This record gives sequence, structure tokens and C-alpha cells, in this order.
Amino acid sequence: MSRVSDSLRQAVRTRAGFRCEYCQASEWLTGQRFHVDHIIPLAEGGLTTEDNLCLACPMCNGSKLHRVEGIDAETGLRSSLFHPRRQVWAEHFKWSEDGLTVVGLTPSGRATVETLRLNHQLAREARSVWVSVHRHPPKS
Repeated sequence: MSRVSDSLRQAVRTRAGFRCEYCQASEWLTGQRFHVDHIIPLAEGGLTTEDNLCLACPMCNGSKLHRVEGIDAETGLRSSLFHPRRQVWAEHFKWSEDGLTVVGLTPSGRATVETLRLNHQLAREARSVWVSVHRHPPKS
């Protein structure tokens, strides 16, 4: 296992604005220190480089694990998961009108929503509190 240095970990956190790069949750709002995720896992040949690392909340990171693909619920076909270094979040996802649900706009977005469980019940409940105090959804 390749260790992420403290300086690289901090660079990843800062670049992400201290938000999960998949579900957009905030470290500050959750009260948790998020994980540095290998976008392409080490087991799949990924490297411990800034271009292959992103910030991920524990739920997203735990759901993603070693996966790089998921199933697009609309087509039933396999699709690559969202890649935060190569893709723009707003091109693959949007927030529902009430700010509680991440909506996948593309095959990659929809596969990521399902595979990483971006709309699990606990996340939606937390988002409802964040919306009520005007801290969510995040500004792009």
C-alpha cells in the first residue's frame, strides 16, 4: 500500500475545498476528516500522485472501494465512474430542486450515483438539515 504524504494529503484537501469530490459533502458540516481516495485504485494500477487523488467522504470512499465502473441505471450498461481530475462535477450531476438528491446527468454520473450510494437515506437526512440552515447545496 502506498502512503500519501502529509503534504500531498493537505494539497488534495485544499484543492477540493474540504468537500467530498463525489457527493460534495463538507468536512466542516459533517465534523469528519475525509479520506484521500485513489481515483484509479492501486490494485488497478493507479499511482499515488496528485492527479490520481481526490477527497472523499467515508461513505463515498467505502462504497467506491476498488471500483472504477458502475451500472448506468437508465441504460443498464457499464460506465466509468466520475473522475474528479478529468471531469467537471456540474457536467455529470445536478442537485434536485430541494437540494437533497444528487441527480446523474450522464452515464458516468448515473453510475456514480448508484455505485457510491450518493443518495442514501442518511445523506439525504443530513442534507435536509444543511439546507434548512442555508449551507447546502454548495455553490459551484
